[in-house]
Amino acid sequence: MRRNLAARLGVWSAHHRKAAILGWLVFVVLATVIGGAVGTVTASDEEMGVGDSGRAAEILKDAGIDEPAGELVMVGARTADGWRDAAADLSKALEGTGEVRGLKAPLPSEDGKDALLRFAIKGPSDEAGDRVQPVLDAVDKARQDGAGRGISVHQFGDASSEKELSDLLADDLKKAEFTAVPLALGILLIAFGAVVAALLPVGLALTACVAAFGLLSLASHQLHLFETTYSVMFLMGLAVGVDYCLFYLRRERDERAAGRDAETALRIAAATSGRAVLVSGLTVMVAMAGMFLSGLLLFKGFAVATILVVCVAMLGSVTVLPALLAGLGDRIDAGRIPFLNRRAKKGVHASGGLAGKVLRPVLARPKFFAVGAAVLLLALAAPALGMKTEQLGLEKQFGSDAPLSVAYQKITDEFPGGPAPARVVVKADDIGARPVRDALDSLTRKAGDGAELTVHKASGVAEIAVPLPGTGTDAEAKKALHELRDDTVPAAFEGMDVEAYVGGDLASSEDFGDQLGRGIVPVFAFITAVTFLLMLFCFRSVVIAVTSIALNLLSVGAAYGVMTAVFQHGWGAELIGSEKVGAIENWMPLFVLVVLFGLSMDYHVFVVSRIRESRDRGMDNRAAIREGITRTAGAVTGAAVIMVAVFAVFGTLSMQDMQQMGVGLGVAVLLDATVVRMILLPSLMTLLGERNWHTPRYLRWLPKISHEEAEPTARPYAHNSPVPSGR
Repeated sequence: MRRNLAARLGVWSAHHRKAAILGWLVFVVLATVIGGAVGTVTASDEEMGVGDSGRAAEILKDAGIDEPAGELVMVGARTADGWRDAAADLSKALEGTGEVRGLKAPLPSEDGKDALLRFAIKGPSDEAGDRVQPVLDAVDKARQDGAGRGISVHQFGDASSEKELSDLLADDLKKAEFTAVPLALGILLIAFGAVVAALLPVGLALTACVAAFGLLSLASHQLHLFETTYSVMFLMGLAVGVDYCLFYLRRERDERAAGRDAETALRIAAATSGRAVLVSGLTVMVAMAGMFLSGLLLFKGFAVATILVVCVAMLGSVTVLPALLAGLGDRIDAGRIPFLNRRAKKGVHASGGLAGKVLRPVLARPKFFAVGAAVLLLALAAPALGMKTEQLGLEKQFGSDAPLSVAYQKITDEFPGGPAPARVVVKADDIGARPVRDALDSLTRKAGDGAELTVHKASGVAEIAVPLPGTGTDAEAKKALHELRDDTVPAAFEGMDVEAYVGGDLASSEDFGDQLGRGIVPVFAFITAVTFLLMLFCFRSVVIAVTSIALNLLSVGAAYGVMTAVFQHGWGAELIGSEKVGAIENWMPLFVLVVLFGLSMDYHVFVVSRIRESRDRGMDNRAAIREGITRTAGAVTGAAVIMVAVFAVFGTLSMQDMQQMGVGLGVAVLLDATVVRMILLPSLMTLLGERNWHTPRYLRWLPKISHEEAEPTARPYAHNSPVPSGR
């Protein structure tokens, strides 16, 4: 029988293990060194924009106008004007840092108890986060000095929030690395009962992540990235990297436990689990490619990052892993942990003992369990019907108790619209022409107190900072923004040959959400179509392809419902150290949809391939389902526990969007590996019977792919090289 690609790769690697292992190490080192040498390019504010806010930012960029990184410091006192001495001292200290420009006189609040210091950080805005530390130190000293005199000091701005965000992301990524890796290792120790067997998947997953980091740095010079992209890459890389190795290693150990010699066991694992890894990896990568259709730079970066890390992890699993297994032989069980090893050995071949007990009633009453599982998933999904999405501001991202969030809230309470004004950007051939200038002056007056007009005559561009009412992000601010965009600005420049767009933080958020709404339909259509076609090609069954999509959608819906319940309504949020924020991060539903469609295929392809393998050996439908699920239960359970553990780590990080992502993905994988794969899938396949495997006449031209591996006579791994001894 002609071997499939995975089998050929596995056999070649086993026969040329030195070349395979050395080649992998060289690849990882080269990718890391080159990536580190060229550095990473992050996306600028102008590149992030879409819609009118994006066009406004593009006009400023083309004109060479760099928006300064503005900062606000509010000095408060118990009595009116009690802030004056502290504000004067702080102003001198800020000037003394050498990093401040355009410091304005203190702006008093309505009751006179607070004053606002407004200034910008010197240098390019994209370097402000690196230069703001002396300013933060000066403000912190003023805060400490004034504490005993009843003086409060709060700071919020572009540079301070950028630095806080960067530091927090770096700390969170370190926390994820130092928590998720030991967790995965501990779970694998329990699963295999041997140190080497546990270290192998973790080591390969980590080297895959390291290599992918280097490749992503190279890619960032063509497609600029967001700072969160590396966290997403590590999350995906560790999860799928360990999963792929676990599937492969578990099958090899099962075959050895069944009495196969080392050569045959490895070849069967390569042809079956290796093939499932290739199909799963390809499905995940193609699903991730759907994010390119969103039209948003954030998702394009996520797509590149996840495709790279999944591709590297997949290739490592089907090349260097069989080489290492061939080289280690029985030493894969080195470092045995007595108690755990006894449990692991007992469960190697009969790993589906518990699964068999669960399956017995499921297969006996498939209709009852299919309906029950579907009802459970739909009930979990119900809260998603009221899901609200928005681009969570920094004050929600950091949590209501974070100093930056407190400062933002205090400043917006006393000086509405201060931290995040709308910006009207106007471009004209002659920006100084009387009609244009009159319109600019009139628009500035209509904008009210605090509006500021800046004219760049040489560039033919003008901009007006327009404070928004309310908090600057609430419903009142959004209403004012829409009035400004739809009525005020068009009326001011009616009949004039000018370009006028409204930008700013809120405008960017609204435009991002609008583009997201337009992009989700083509992305969803793409990933469902591709998933259908890949499953159809792999199993030659329309029924299998359709049920794959239906089961994925149930998992996604349940994840949406849990996310909505926890983060929008606050049900149990305190249990994970989070809080109710009233909405879901607007990019999260699309991201979770795409990722789960990809990851669900890991389990689905692995389980259904094993069922089909049993079916190809002549078993009837019910027996094949029982055989396939019980034989894969151990690997699927281990892989799911690791994935859930990794995602759970992200659910405990500081950033609200990371928490939402971790909880959403963790819950979905848990449900997918238990309710869906252990109850809904077998009961549904039992009800469908032989229709699962029926190939319509019009599709019989599809190539028939064997899901069973023949057992030819074993050959030595390499010339004059001993075959690893049996167990």
